[in-house]
Amino acid sequence: MGPLRLVWMLLHIAVLVTRGVITLRHFPVRTPAQRQDAIRDWSQRMLRACRVDIQAHGRMLPPPCLLAINHVSWLDIIVLNAIQPTRFVAKSDIDRWPLLGTLARGAGTLFIERERPRDAMRVVHRMAEALRLGQHVSVFPEGTTSDGREILPLHANLFQAAVSTCTPVQPVLLRYLDARSGNYARAPAYVGDETILETLWRMACAGPLRVEVQFLSALEHTDRRALSEAVNTALNQALASARNVTPGWHGPLQSPPASP
Repeated sequence: MGPLRLVWMLLHIAVLVTRGVITLRHFPVRTPAQRQDAIRDWSQRMLRACRVDIQAHGRMLPPPCLLAINHVSWLDIIVLNAIQPTRFVAKSDIDRWPLLGTLARGAGTLFIERERPRDAMRVVHRMAEALRLGQHVSVFPEGTTSDGREILPLHANLFQAAVSTCTPVQPVLLRYLDARSGNYARAPAYVGDETILETLWRMACAGPLRVEVQFLSALEHTDRRALSEAVNTALNQALASARNVTPGWHGPLQSPPASP
């Protein structure tokens, strides 16, 4: 079933990406609310094509707000946009992805070149501008992806935008689970040199998935490092609580199926 399911998923994703690019052409004449509706609808359709359901706990703070999210998969942006579209800060590599880069730009993504330390300051200014305009801005402060079973050290620099604008920060915890058993799911993780095709292959071979999105309490501080530490503590505490109720979270990783 894995190969056939993968073909089905790829066909649906290709159609959705094509439709998304066409929809972007109409964005200049649409209102901000209409754009958000289009992004939310597209994201929900993409998750259905990937056989992923969402279960949200808590509520996203109203804008302006900086969302600090743990990073597991290329699906993370789609998951948050399926709930409420926000402006994301993402690696500049995504901007160069065929079609998907076009979609990310159209959705208002702010791209950062992590190899250039000075570029962080440029992006922080752009983030602060968006927050002052009353927008949601989302960041992955770990700076890279994990397998979802730990929170990596956070980079404090992007929190400066929230400090400068006196904007609250809301930590958000993402966990990918097997929808049937509730066990930890490795399939969607996008770690190291893995490719999107490899993650899709694992997802095609796995059962339906569920992503749990936990919106935590808002945090504020006048120092970016202290704010980063507070976010790290909140995410780790939420993850520790989840470990106590999620089967398979402590066990060794199973070797993923070989790529097709």
